[in-house]
Amino acid sequence: MHSKQRLTEQRLARVLDQRIRPAVHARTVPLDIAIWNVPGEPVSVAEGLAAPYEPVALGHRWGPPWTTSWFRISGRVPEEWAGRRVEAVVDIGFNFTGAGFSSEGLVHRADGTVVKALNPRNAYIPVADPAVGGEEFTYYVEAAANPNINDSHAPTRTGDRPSWLTGTGAGTGIADAPIYQLLRLDLAVFDTEVWELAQDLDVLGELMRELPEAEPRRWQLLGAVERALDGIDLQDVSGSAAAAREVLRPALAAPAAPSAHRMSAVGHAHIDTAWLWPLRETVRKVARTLSNVTHLMDEHPGFRFAMSQAQQLAWLKERRPEVYGRVQEKAKTGQFLPVGSLWVEPDTNIIGGEALARQLIHGKRFYLDEFGVETREMWLPDTFGYNAAMPQLMKLAGVRWFLTQKISWNTTNKFPHHTFWWEGIDGTRIFTHFPPVDTYNAEITGAELAHAVRNFQDKEAAGSSLLPFGYGDGGGGPTREMLARAARVEDLEGSPKVTIESPADFFERAHAEYPDAPVWLGELYLEFHRGTLTSQLRTKQGNRRGEHLLREAELWSATAAVRTGFAYPHEELDRLWKTVLLHQFHDILPGSSIGWVHREAEATYAAVTAELHGIVEAAQRALAGKGEEELVFNASPYTRGGIPAFGALPHPGPSARPVAPTPVDGGHLLDNGLVRVRIDDRGLVTSAHDIAAGREALAPGKAANLLQLHQDFPNEYDAWDIDAFYRNTMHDLHEADSVRAEADGVRVVRTFGDSRIEQFLSLDEGSRRLDIDTDIDWNEEEKLLKAAFPLDVRADHSSAEIPFGHVQRPTHTNTSWDAAKFEFCAHRFLHVGERGWGAALVNDSTYGHEVTRDVRPDGGTTTTVRLSLLRAPRYPDPDADRGRHHLRYGFVIGADIADAVREGYGFNVPERVVPGAPAEIAPLVATDDDAVVIDTVKLADDRSGDIVVRLYEAHGGRATALLSTGFPLESATVTDLLERPLAPAEESGAARETDAGQVALTLRPFQVLTLRLRPAPEEHGLR
Repeated sequence: MHSKQRLTEQRLARVLDQRIRPAVHARTVPLDIAIWNVPGEPVSVAEGLAAPYEPVALGHRWGPPWTTSWFRISGRVPEEWAGRRVEAVVDIGFNFTGAGFSSEGLVHRADGTVVKALNPRNAYIPVADPAVGGEEFTYYVEAAANPNINDSHAPTRTGDRPSWLTGTGAGTGIADAPIYQLLRLDLAVFDTEVWELAQDLDVLGELMRELPEAEPRRWQLLGAVERALDGIDLQDVSGSAAAAREVLRPALAAPAAPSAHRMSAVGHAHIDTAWLWPLRETVRKVARTLSNVTHLMDEHPGFRFAMSQAQQLAWLKERRPEVYGRVQEKAKTGQFLPVGSLWVEPDTNIIGGEALARQLIHGKRFYLDEFGVETREMWLPDTFGYNAAMPQLMKLAGVRWFLTQKISWNTTNKFPHHTFWWEGIDGTRIFTHFPPVDTYNAEITGAELAHAVRNFQDKEAAGSSLLPFGYGDGGGGPTREMLARAARVEDLEGSPKVTIESPADFFERAHAEYPDAPVWLGELYLEFHRGTLTSQLRTKQGNRRGEHLLREAELWSATAAVRTGFAYPHEELDRLWKTVLLHQFHDILPGSSIGWVHREAEATYAAVTAELHGIVEAAQRALAGKGEEELVFNASPYTRGGIPAFGALPHPGPSARPVAPTPVDGGHLLDNGLVRVRIDDRGLVTSAHDIAAGREALAPGKAANLLQLHQDFPNEYDAWDIDAFYRNTMHDLHEADSVRAEADGVRVVRTFGDSRIEQFLSLDEGSRRLDIDTDIDWNEEEKLLKAAFPLDVRADHSSAEIPFGHVQRPTHTNTSWDAAKFEFCAHRFLHVGERGWGAALVNDSTYGHEVTRDVRPDGGTTTTVRLSLLRAPRYPDPDADRGRHHLRYGFVIGADIADAVREGYGFNVPERVVPGAPAEIAPLVATDDDAVVIDTVKLADDRSGDIVVRLYEAHGGRATALLSTGFPLESATVTDLLERPLAPAEESGAARETDAGQVALTLRPFQVLTLRLRPAPEEHGLR
């Protein structure tokens, strides 16, 4: 027999697209439409309904970028359509290249209640079923003219905040011309039989294409499809649809093989909290998507939809309570499933440990309070890598399972598992799944299902995977066509078995079938999007400072509450934490959003900083009392300058002063008796000598704090990526405009291109840290600026701070996995060393780092540590990082891990001087072991007056310590992150009260412990 496979496949595609799908809404009459263009930001529904509308016609152009228009759509059902299902088909100018990134609309009835949304692949309004002939109707559509900034990844000003919002008039580069056009406005009969035929042919045709050519089932489907096509009258599709479906019925009834892969389909719509649109638009995207979802649930009781990001639901509750009410209704039926356990889907490289804990705390609390649901999974499909502290924090928040698919974006190595145990730095393991479909926006197509089965890495021992389906980012979520596909492939020969169910159903089954899944130890490093560690420095600085100020505000407010009865600002701190958590979303904090988002973020961080400074100052004034004596407050977890951690003392006298530079060989010398730093006439550090160790830190003939400029033009995603070939071009900034000694240090000025850098290098008495205070006027494009420190140390690994600990990474490139980590994240410190000696770099706002090594002709090893200071990408924000910046970093000479941890805190938490009475303010809590770091001191969220302390082992070894309190202690309870008591088996005997009123601690490496301390009754009354 001659093959007619390609011919039939081509025939099916054309008949479906040009005859059958158009016949679903073949009987039509035109609708009337009128428009009101909102003169500014979006308005309330009531204002939109009451607005003055003007009639327009099909073809009308509307919507300059970011504007809103309201459409009034009205019509009358023809008498002859009585008893039929009638829908309005409305195309307001959709961009069909993708499911989102287009105009969107939310449909309202005349009374203001919501019907559903209009999206590119979900463009109908249900009018009546069954219809009443002659019935008139009116709908109102709030339409958003959101521009498609995702189309070409080319630099554009469309992502700037428009002039009509900024009040600056013209000149923002955003066109005022409408970008959308009304393309279809029909009232139509929905032909159910034709629609069902389209779904039958769609599913069987896709399955047929994916089956191997040698598979008999493929040829059987080919014959069935051809016979069905033969039976369709192309001039009367409606009249012949039922007969064609009968031809296909046996093919659809054939059951799947008993060994078929099982897929748990979970409705989903990944909505970026901000990205190529501002935060305010996300609020509307959520309302539109969930209106679609709840409408679909009405018609499909078996439909299940999972939604993460509590912040988005909190917005919905506040801004669209009627839609939120529908969501809560569907949660009670088990159709709407809160998941994720987080406030937003955050970046998990850059945020600090306490912030990650608060993401879990606020996310889980919201779901408990609003839905009565204890979420058990962390759902993070799109974040750019996952730090190795996460398993422990998940477990401490009651999370059992982790899901992402982002590691499938690796550009060097394919991850070896899809279902596995993920082990963190402390030894905690979390059952983890990567959906092998490799997307979180699946449509349940044959190609997707086949790819998932072929791709699944664990076939030998496991047979289940998860399939998140639905259009995200304004695409409107799952559609009725997706549910039709799911129903047909539930048990279909040649296909995996697909069941719509909850993530929890999947994880319980997957865990049961694969309890001894393999283990992956350490971070889940994404071999892609490395530039997000550096892009948009101001956003990253706002987050770093916000996190540390929140920590200070809680510490001093709690101390003042216990010591003086100060009113602890629960509401303010809750609101400020949520604001910081919101901006940790994985396209804001990484620097990959449009300019509008980042300019707003910078303004928000400035307001947060100002308010937190006010809270800190109020608490410290309450503690200091009246008087003019200078009190020095120390918020570091380490004693410094004689001032205890978390306490205050009258100013102990002259604090450590920077040493004065002395001239030497045309350069300058900074020498404090511990270290000796030589700065040459180019302003470069040519020697850093550890006097006590008798050792030079720098490699022979090399200079440190060498600024290096690279061309930075990645292949695909400007703000996201640093591609390895950037190293091929490098310009060392050797020349200085001026090098000048001042009383406290050496000032160096350099200019290059259109930019200027001014650095002040200083060394304090009694310190091993060379401080480098940097001001940059940065006006480059597509450049990367790094600071290099070539060290004479043979280090086979580096140690980079991550949340609640540090992670070691190889400095070599033995394997492709090692080589791929050519740019990585470190928080406050990065340490390299050999046995007996090491050095560290600390910083106040830098995250991108790299370490390379080379063996010199003299046999020594040069280990070069570089910080990535600034980038200059042009998409999606053409002004990213341009302008003035202030940042600081420090070089700690002769440092072990303990020194690096201490210096990292000290560099980021400055002392504060407050006038008051000449008395000591004792810390609320203290430990007797520097390895046990108290990171957080606060009052309990339940307002009981209990004091909550979060601490961790910071050096990577076992630790025993005594925790003492500055108040009589009634009890100490080990809790989870949500401040609920842990069961004895879960707390592992890490803490026990002693007869002396202290708490004895025994911690494993990097263990995080939360203690709830109840003051004795007489002290309790002071709160």
